[in-house]
Amino acid sequence: MAEDQVILVDEQDREIGTLEKIAAHEGGGVRHRAFSVFVADPGGRWLLQKRAAGKYHFPDLWTNACCSHPRPGEGTEEAAHRRLREELGVDCPLTERFHFEYKAESAAGGLTEHEVDHVFTGVFDGEVKPNPNEVGEVRWTAPADLEREVRENPGAFTPWFKIAFDRVRGLLP
Repeated sequence: MAEDQVILVDEQDREIGTLEKIAAHEGGGVRHRAFSVFVADPGGRWLLQKRAAGKYHFPDLWTNACCSHPRPGEGTEEAAHRRLREELGVDCPLTERFHFEYKAESAAGGLTEHEVDHVFTGVFDGEVKPNPNEVGEVRWTAPADLEREVRENPGAFTPWFKIAFDRVRGLLP
């Protein structure tokens, strides 16, 4: 099923195939496409989620509003909107800002992310309805407070969040 597949990409983010999601994260990881969505409210506070304890990798860590993988045949922005709805019960206009490649191993399960991560930003003003299967907690926080928290306790945040954080700061209200 397409839900269980990720899109494999080369160094230029060109599609080169698909692979079962867990298999793409085993054995040091295989490069695949992903996305991260950063959401702020009109006052400039960022929406963070703590990944659910049952997540297969990087559980119980704080991260951006949502992140995942597009399915084969699905556009990356389309997937970002889908996951905002599935994880947080929200949606908002999104702008793709940049992408980067990274590799990070999760202590939970020994899985590795090797992703070309497309970063989107958006502004949302409304009620968040987190899916407990995906999200342990949510909170809104001011960027200055978040910067201090990341500096003082970096182990509480996902690797991709820490990589994208500084670049995103100037892109949200």
